[in-house]
Amino acid sequence: MLRKPLIALLLPLLLLSRQNIAVAQVKSDTTTVNTSRLLAMGGIFTAGYATMLVSLNNSWYSGERTSFHFFNDNNQWKQVDKAGHFWGAFHESRAGIDMLRWAGVPEKKAILLGGLTGIILQTPIEIFDGYQPEYGASVGDMIANTTGAAAVVAQELAWGEVRIMPKYSFHTTQFAAVRPNVLGSSLAEQALKDYNGQTYWLSVNVGAFMKRETRYPKWLNIAVGYGAEEILYNPESANSASGFSAHRQYYISPDLNLMHFKGRSKFLNTAMYVLSIIKIPAPALEYNRKNGFRMHALYF
Repeated sequence: MLRKPLIALLLPLLLLSRQNIAVAQVKSDTTTVNTSRLLAMGGIFTAGYATMLVSLNNSWYSGERTSFHFFNDNNQWKQVDKAGHFWGAFHESRAGIDMLRWAGVPEKKAILLGGLTGIILQTPIEIFDGYQPEYGASVGDMIANTTGAAAVVAQELAWGEVRIMPKYSFHTTQFAAVRPNVLGSSLAEQALKDYNGQTYWLSVNVGAFMKRETRYPKWLNIAVGYGAEEILYNPESANSASGFSAHRQYYISPDLNLMHFKGRSKFLNTAMYVLSIIKIPAPALEYNRKNGFRMHALYF
């Protein structure tokens, strides 16, 4: 379920916000490491993550356990959950890279070491899953985590910046009321559990691929999105037997390049950094096999 990457994502973004280093991204070309910053960051990160793992182990994973095993969930939820893992690991690694930059770690080392953050944060949770009787460790999840981390590393090494930003958006659906125990009974739970209302985007900074003198507005991105609907049960046969026709959804929409608006204000920069993980509501063109093309005046 997507709630796992979302939980783990909160910690590095919180640390980044507390240090007020977001979008400053001072790229160090020297070997001068700010030891005090590095130690403080490492200490807070380790303590926070250890606390989170202990809390998850004692609450979320406190029930019956089995021997460690794997569970193949690759054909479930139309892979929306895998998109969530990619999104979460990407931004965890993105935060890890920028925190190491803030600590003065040389640029390439910051990228390579910080890029491991998404994998480091997600893997222990998969290990916990491996002992659960209802499911198990998912190879598909681990591949999605690794791909998300690799995607930010590749962009940083190729361009020295993120030009294609994974983003998340959510809207409530009628399906959550059918299975509130699985899809969520409150708005907060639905945002984590209801895959029918989740959309994952790749927001492309078009202006970054153009010449500096171009008149294309640097604040305007183009985003392509992926989601699914009418997925309430697994396997799909059970879903169909209940009268639901699970189908994929594809979108294209304009988006804001929030990083374009960074300035001297640390508060504003931090806000832009954190909000850049979310797709701003905007008009969108959707295609799905059930309804064909649909235009949304404002899509969340």
